[in-house]
Amino acid sequence: MPVVQAYILIQTEVGRAALAAATIAEISGVASSEEVSGPYDVIVRVDAADAAHLSNDVVPQIQKVDGITRTLTCPVVTTTR
Repeated sequence: MPVVQAYILIQTEVGRAALAAATIAEISGVASSEEVSGPYDVIVRVDAADAAHLSNDVVPQIQKVDGITRTLTCPVVTTTR
């Protein structure tokens, strides 16, 4: 069971959001990847084993996706079920 969850807000180059979202969806640890409208182009939810896995493995893979210009990682601090 994942210990760390985060939302990653992503800005892309014009016209690259759909391809970026689809590419990111294939990365291990990514629970969802959706193209959205507004100040960000893609919102991703990540489930990671721990903070190190999130920051050292998952986020760098996302940042390498072609067309991404900026990311903002927002770790979830509490969850309610």
